[in-house]
Amino acid sequence: MPKKSRRAKAKRRAKLAQETQRKYSQSLKPVTAQLQLAGKVSPEVKDPTKYYQYLMPELRRIGILAGAIILILVVLSFILD
Repeated sequence: MPKKSRRAKAKRRAKLAQETQRKYSQSLKPVTAQLQLAGKVSPEVKDPTKYYQYLMPELRRIGILAGAIILILVVLSFILD
């Protein structure tokens, strides 16, 4: 059974590219720029402490583990020396 010709594959690829381009060009709308005054505070400002509430305990735990490992290595260097 012969393979499909390269020309047929190229035609199919071109057709799919045209369909996707047409599909996306219809769904895209022009974007208009809006100026934001410096005095206004947008209501979308979110509190970062909500998202990073676990950061400090995690960093503390990592610091304690790193310190313990370094202390063990120092002690071992004196014992094995």
